[in-house]
Formats: sequence, C-alpha cells, structure tokens
Amino acid sequence: MNQDYIKPHNWSIIEEGFDVEQVKSSESLFSIGNGAMGQRANFEEYYSGDTFQGSYIGGIYYPDKTKVGWWKNGYPEYFAKVLNAPSWIGILIEINGETLDLAKCKVSNFKRELNMKEGWYNRSFMAILNNGTEVAVNVRRFLSLDLDELGVIKYEITPVNQNATIVYKPYLDAGVHNEDANWEEKFWEPLANQHDSNQAFITARTFKTHFEVTTYMHNSIFINDENQNAAPSSVDAAQDKIVFTYACEVGKGQTVAIQKLGGYTVSTNHKASELISAAQNTIQKAVLQGYATLLQNQIEAWAKIWEMSDITIEGDVKAQQGIRFNIFQLNQTYSGKDSRLNIGPKGFTGEKYGGSTYWDTEAYCIPFYMATKDQQVARNLLTYRYNQLDKAIENAAKLGFKNGAALYPMVTMNGEECHNEWEITFEEIHRNGAIAFAIFNYYRFTGDYSYIPEKGLEVLIGIARFWHQRATYSTHRNQFVILGVTGPNEYENNVNNNFYTNYLAKWCIDYAIEQIRKVEKEFNTDFTRIMSKVNLNEGEIQHWQQVADTMYLPYSEELGVYLQQDGFLDKELVKVHDLDKSQRPINQKWSWDRILRSPYIKQADTLQGFYFFEDHFSKDQLEKHFDFYEPFTVHESSLSPCVHSIQAATLGRMEQAYTFYLRTSRLDLDDYNKEVEEGLHITSMAGTWMSIVEGFGGMRVKNETLHFEPRIPAEWKAYAFKINFRNQILEVAVHQNETKFSLEGDKELVVYVNGNAVRVAPNRLVTV
Repeated sequence: MNQDYIKPHNWSIIEEGFDVEQVKSSESLFSIGNGAMGQRANFEEYYSGDTFQGSYIGGIYYPDKTKVGWWKNGYPEYFAKVLNAPSWIGILIEINGETLDLAKCKVSNFKRELNMKEGWYNRSFMAILNNGTEVAVNVRRFLSLDLDELGVIKYEITPVNQNATIVYKPYLDAGVHNEDANWEEKFWEPLANQHDSNQAFITARTFKTHFEVTTYMHNSIFINDENQNAAPSSVDAAQDKIVFTYACEVGKGQTVAIQKLGGYTVSTNHKASELISAAQNTIQKAVLQGYATLLQNQIEAWAKIWEMSDITIEGDVKAQQGIRFNIFQLNQTYSGKDSRLNIGPKGFTGEKYGGSTYWDTEAYCIPFYMATKDQQVARNLLTYRYNQLDKAIENAAKLGFKNGAALYPMVTMNGEECHNEWEITFEEIHRNGAIAFAIFNYYRFTGDYSYIPEKGLEVLIGIARFWHQRATYSTHRNQFVILGVTGPNEYENNVNNNFYTNYLAKWCIDYAIEQIRKVEKEFNTDFTRIMSKVNLNEGEIQHWQQVADTMYLPYSEELGVYLQQDGFLDKELVKVHDLDKSQRPINQKWSWDRILRSPYIKQADTLQGFYFFEDHFSKDQLEKHFDFYEPFTVHESSLSPCVHSIQAATLGRMEQAYTFYLRTSRLDLDDYNKEVEEGLHITSMAGTWMSIVEGFGGMRVKNETLHFEPRIPAEWKAYAFKINFRNQILEVAVHQNETKFSLEGDKELVVYVNGNAVRVAPNRLVTV
C-alpha cells in the first residue's frame, strides 16, 4: 500500500485516484467531528469492498463484559466500548436499474478533500457502470459546529453520456454492530420509529447503560439547484431501519441532488420523551437556514477557531499540513462546551482503546486547550476528574486501599476503571500523578488559584493518600520504595522502583502538603470544610512527608543517570540503531516475553519525568539522560516523538528535533505505525502542538511570566502561533534571525526572551 498517498497542501487533506487498498485508511484520515459527534469517512452509497463503518456520539458507551482467561481480584467488570452509533449517512443509489458500487464499476478522476480551513469533506469521481451509463458525482458533507446535533450531506449526480433514471434511497440504520465487540453481541435495542413526509426518526436504547438516542433524517431533492418538493414514492420501515425512495428522471448533463440532513438527539441532553421533538426542532432550524447558509455558518465558525489556534509555517508544506491536521482533529474531538466529555485517544475516528479518557488528557492535551481557548475549557477538563473523585476512591478500595486513597482509572467513561490488562490496570499507577500535575500546570499557566480550594485540594489529598499507602518501607535500603509497577514505557512490566513513578509520587505528596498549607492560610473556610469532609489530621500529613522525604530513586553513580527501574542495567544494552530493521516494529515482530527482557523503550519514561519537572534538573543532566535513553527508544507509542522533539530542541539539536516533529505531526498522514485504518491518534496530536510551542518556541511559564527561547528548523523560513495567556492574546512569529511579538488587549505584557525582559505593548509589533 502507498504509504504517503496524501497530497501535500497547506489547508487540505487530498487523495487523488481510487485505490481499494486505501479505503479504510482514508476513512480514518478524512473523518469529521464537531465535539458532540463524529464519523469515519465511509461512503454514503453502498460499497461491497473492505470498509470499517463507524459513527460515534460523545459520552455514549457500552460496558462490554471483560474477556480474560483468568480472573484476578480487582479486575474491572467491563471494558467501556465507544459505541458505533446508528448510521444516518446512508444513501443507496440506483442508476438505470444498477446499484452504484465503487467496487464494481469503472472509477476515474476520484478525489477526496478534507478542507480543514472551512470544516467540510468532499468526494468527487466519474463512474462508468456495467450498464454503460457514465455519471459524474460530487458529495459534500459536514457536521455543524453551530447546531451540534446536525450533519449535512449534499450528494449530486450528473449523467454524462445518456439520460438516466436515478433512484436515491436515503436510510437510517440502527442495526449496527461494533467491530471490537468481545462477545459478538449487539449493543443497541430499537425502541420506536416514525416517519412523516420527508423526515424519519429511529429511537434506540443501549443495553445496560440505557442511553436513548434518536437518529433522524430529512431529505430534499433538487434538479439543477431547484427544489422539486418531492415526497418519497415509497417508504420501507422495519424496526431498526427506515428507507425512503425518490426516483428522478434526468436528462444528460442535468444535475440531480439529494440534500440529506441527519444527526442525533440524546437522552444526556434532552428528556427521553422529547428526543423526537428535539430532532424536529433541529430539522426546522436547518431547513429554515438552507444549505448555503448552513455551509457559510460552518466556514465562519471554523474561521473563529483558526483565528486563535492556527500555527503557520513558511517554507515547508508537509510540516504545515501536519500541524494543521493535528489542530483540526483536536478541535473536531473536543470543543470544551461540555464538562461531561473528554478527549478519547481515537476521538470520533475508530473504536480502539474504548474511546474513553486516558492520562493523555492531563499530560498532553490540557496545555493545548489551555493556550488556544478560554481557560474555562481547561478548567472543565479538571472538573471532569473532580466529579469522578468518588469513583477513584472506589477504584482504590477495590485494590485494598483505604481511608479515601484515590486511584484514578487508566481508562474510563464515568470514573470507573474499565481497562483489563492487569499489568496496566493495577500497575500503571503513574496516571495518578499526571492528574495532580495538571492541577499544578493549570494554576501555573492561568494564575487561577480558585480551582484548588474549591475542588482540586480534595483530589490532591486522595492522590497523596494513595502514594503513601502504595509505597513500601524497605529496611534493606532504609528508604521507601514502590514495587510492582509499569511506567509509561509499557515494554517493561511489573518492575520495581520505576524512576518516573517514584519521582512523581514524591512530588505529588510534597505538592499536596504545600497546597494544604496555602489553603489553610488563605482560604480558611474552604480549609475547614475540606478537612472535616476528608477527615485529615496533622499526624497523617507527617506520615506522608516521611514517605516523600525518604523516597528511593534508582541511580547509577557510574553512569551519572537515574535508572528507569532497578534492573535496567541488567539488560543486554543493544541500541536501536544496532537492531536489524526487519525486526521493527518490535511490538508486531517479537513475543511479549522477548520485548520485556529487552532494553527497548516504547515511549519517554525517565525522560517524561524530565519533561514534567524540567526545572528540577540542570540542562547538563537532561543532556546526559537524553543521550543515555533515546538510543534505546523505539517510539512505538504515538506519545513518544513529541517529548523527544521538545527535549532535542531544548538541547539545541534542531535536526533531531525536526525529525521527531515530522514524525509526531505526520504520524497518521504518513501512517508510521501501519495502523491508521483503525483510527487516528488524537491525544498525541496535542503533543505535536507542544513540539512547536514548547519545543521550537521554547515557551515556559516561570514566576508568573512567559519565557521564550525561540529556535527554528533550517527547513523553515518562519513560523507563528498565538497563546491566550491570562486573557491576553500574544502572537509570536519566529524567523531565522529574529522573533516578533504582538499583543491583543489593553495592557502591557512583559515576556522574557532568552532570559531578557521584553515589554510588549498592545497593538505594537516588537522585534527581538
């Protein structure tokens, strides 16, 4: 299969030529979403070739019973599946009596375009059917940002060589299944359907979780842009499917189009009894506006998003396309409007990983949303975890922890743990630290302390209690140790004293105690409320402090580096460049046993600690650790290249930083991991943004102030980005020999560039 078939373009993802081998990959790459729902770029018409059908709704999931060979205490009962939702996009098409199916006719001039600037997906092609009819087809689809329960399709057909009878059969289909169902069961129960003139509704309920969803459609037929006000000639209604039929006689060269409105209304946003009327209300608004206005509103809504979140790169189209694709997908996945939602690792583009919440949100995504949107969006993501604190305490209790110790889940939809690989569920406990770090990071960036006394302190206390109980006192070392863990590097399981985990545990306890003291001093009412609620006393805090003060951190005096875990130096330390290329990726070529015994690192682990706590270490220490660990890193996690890109840039190694940047920004576009057909890597896309802003731009927040150490890859002429820092919008433009700053707002901002203070006045360009 062609690895890089996507055409380089500044604003669009473009595929030219039809190749059945690329269909599933393109279904992922051309996916669309609007924060509330999304779908893979499946063909609207019937397709008999290999395809992965998928439409998804934010927050709708199913608890698929865990499938394991040997049940262990504390195992989650279920794995949360992001549900393949009933489909509203389908339109069967018959041309002169033959079904249009791209797998069975002669296709030419095939082109797809995902226009990221304006937020729409377009597909066009010529087809010669077996009956000899030749047609030109153009299809445009978008999911409205303004009316987030609405999707729009305009499907146009022009007969080229003869008159034609064209039959459109738009349908709703609730008889869908998940590709990744553990027990081959169906997840949806159709409850009711109804249809009236050109609109139809199917209401279905998920088994177990009982979410109710009405999937709807409304159809209009146009010939040469003139509404035919046609009613369906027949309606075929089954319990889980409704099909309308519209037959049109068109002359050669005339264009017949169906405009199909569709989407979902959901019981999480409406009363179950009002789902159909809510759908009718959305249809009414959309029909009133009409296709042209809906599209124009879409273009304007995306222009507003890009105004703040765009990163421009001059002189490198592939790099530009890569970063915009990443920013576009992040904005399609999460809008920040609903604090019940979060950012799943596949977003709305596939089912893998259960589409739920991971530590990726806190470690990688919050910085992007914090800096490119209103701070309320990042606060919503923190509130999401606060609202699930009781479940985190429950999760810890299932594993034997007590007294309000909280263990946040590795994977969740509602706060319950639903990941069922023991070495991750029970051992990848570093996720707890990322949640505490996000609270620290939010305050550091926004200056909004109010979250901590209101909500965050309770989270920090639950996490500190967990670390205190999870640590073991070693009489042999006379220090506290943490045994049986998996760090971010999942190619080492069940190790003792993973540096990153131990360092994070120590920091979490210190930070929690520091915030307890601050809240006691400055927010006494909140302090009294929280202490009586969590029943915390000074004696317990002293026990925590003892763990933090005497936490063991594995270190090699000989090499002058912290060790990823106690036994790291016992491995056969063969570097990646000495590994036969035919053995890569090792996760597809090697047995798990062999991977676990190898020194190979899936993603930044010790270096993840150096990324979070950069100011705890000197640049010399970073360099030493980077030079030691990077040569063993295979980067087989999507979350790996971005951290390495930032650190390579910090060390002034721009060529290496640029290589890592391209890898993170084009991970899916160039299908580095040979798995894009399963869906996109949404959460790692936030790491791409960090690679530019924190890596090349060198942006840090120190002592309440923005600091920059701008660098630029040799391949670029310039790049620019915007930061919303404490409600002031700063634009930074980096050129090969100068950096320009401009500010929107009404008060001056002092920033530091390479250690020197620079005053930026509103609406005045400052060049350094």
